[in-house]
Amino acid sequence: MKLNFACILLTVCSLSSLSFDVSAQSTTAVNGLTGQLNIPTSSVPFLNFTPDARSGALGEAGVALGDPDANAVFWNPSKLVFAKQSSGASVSYTPWLRNLIGDMYYTYLSGYGKVGKNSVVSGSLMYFDLGTVDFTTNTGVAAGTFNSREYALTASFAQRLSQNFSLAVDLKYLNSNLAAGSSNPGLKPGSTAAADISFYYRNEARDNATGQGLGWAFGGMISNLGGRLNYGGTERYFIPTNLRLGTGLTYYVDQYNKFNFVLDFNKLMVPTPNVVNGVNLNANKDYFSSVFGSFADAPGGFSEELKEITISTGIEYWYNDQFAARVGYFNESNQKGGRKYFTTGIGLRLQDRFGVDFSYLLPVKQGNPLSETFRLSLLLNFNKSNRIADDDVTDDSN
Repeated sequence: MKLNFACILLTVCSLSSLSFDVSAQSTTAVNGLTGQLNIPTSSVPFLNFTPDARSGALGEAGVALGDPDANAVFWNPSKLVFAKQSSGASVSYTPWLRNLIGDMYYTYLSGYGKVGKNSVVSGSLMYFDLGTVDFTTNTGVAAGTFNSREYALTASFAQRLSQNFSLAVDLKYLNSNLAAGSSNPGLKPGSTAAADISFYYRNEARDNATGQGLGWAFGGMISNLGGRLNYGGTERYFIPTNLRLGTGLTYYVDQYNKFNFVLDFNKLMVPTPNVVNGVNLNANKDYFSSVFGSFADAPGGFSEELKEITISTGIEYWYNDQFAARVGYFNESNQKGGRKYFTTGIGLRLQDRFGVDFSYLLPVKQGNPLSETFRLSLLLNFNKSNRIADDDVTDDSN
């Protein structure tokens, strides 16, 4: 990837995250100003990239998806107290923008372990490699190269508060090194700490003899509550604080067949650009006004705020908890980016100890840079525990 340094932050905040369809691009500048569209943007957008192939095949929905595995550390770690296994790990890999840039990718490592019957500790590493940047002077003379990369380390604790309800908190450290150590003086890695909080509720009504029944779940998570990033200059950049709410419904056909239906809503909690006479009035608001005021700062009012909510939905079929087929759809308003694509994928589980998932993205419009995006995830389960529903847990009947 060949870039002049003046374009690096623009590239990271727009092209590398592709938070908008090329057919609906706006002229986003480094300071957050927009020309045509009031599209919220942030630094380190990789924090909200879908890391795993299972949710990647379900329209990027996962906050209330049942049968949690190690990837729940990203989607909703409070689900892990309901995991069937006592511990597990996962590794995922995604080439990013492979039709445009051949050396950009991200990978995700996660793992968890139960502590007693009602508590879980977990952790993850998200690593985003932006590829090699070739620097040039204003006259086009080569000025060196640099490998830009970003990563986030997360530690999480989840607690089961009742038979069907749990909470979790995360702490994370993130680092963004776009050009520090290159030939550009005065640049340094941007770094900060952040926190997440999540909840999960599930229940079901099922006939033990036939296996038929219904299960339902609700989940929510506020992620990336933290400080702004500074790369050595005077500007400080918002990180992608995000609110995710969702629900899931499971239809048990019999003892061997079931369907999962999931639906997620996402809202990026960063200021919507509001440009008046060339000045973004929302660029320098204080932290709490920026984050929690993001629900009412769009220049177009409430109707525009609704357009900033993305919708993810998917259907998953399981046979005997060993084979899965998945389809999904992701939708974003045309005025806020226009990302619209279908997703599909499959999954295999072998002897409750090993699993593999694959997903593939199919854009609605031709020429979308996200075309042919695929994800691959490998799962390991180290110990098989007894059925969680039968364990001794906090009794909420008192």
